[in-house]
Amino acid sequence: MLIIDVQNDYFENVKCRLHQPEAALKAIQRLLKYFRDMNYQVYYIQHIAAKDAPFFVPNTEGVKSSENIKPLDTEKIIKKHYPNSFFETELQAELKKSSVTELTVCGMMTHMCVDTTVRAAKDLGYQVTLISDACATKDLEWQGEKIPAEIEQNVFLASLNQKFATIMTVEDLASEDLLI
Repeated sequence: MLIIDVQNDYFENVKCRLHQPEAALKAIQRLLKYFRDMNYQVYYIQHIAAKDAPFFVPNTEGVKSSENIKPLDTEKIIKKHYPNSFFETELQAELKKSSVTELTVCGMMTHMCVDTTVRAAKDLGYQVTLISDACATKDLEWQGEKIPAEIEQNVFLASLNQKFATIMTVEDLASEDLLI
């Protein structure tokens, strides 16, 4: 399981406002419980920005993973500086070391780091399942027009579906008796 960028700056003091990050966090908590109960591997992806960035600034509380899904000592934290969780990180080496071939992905933001990582994972040969309700994005603007987060979420999920990942919800997994 990859948990991408579920960090405090999306929740505390809201340095970067997302659309309904708390709902995504609840779904992530449910997935995390299942993965831990099954002794499946969990990898936290932590974005660390430049010192002058608006959020995820090094050595701040905002760059840390949300306390609601705090990593265990046995869970690996992969630090990244770009949207692609594989680019210039140890993620690929860690997955190969553990013979991982399938990834369940969740996190923030759907339109940026989640999308980029899912596409990269597919290119690297992984079978990817993306948990749609365990992801969050935000309103964007293009040519002076606001694009609501709900539209962003749906467009990115639709573009990833079947070509790059199997898109499921937490309830889809529960209905397949994969979650308790």
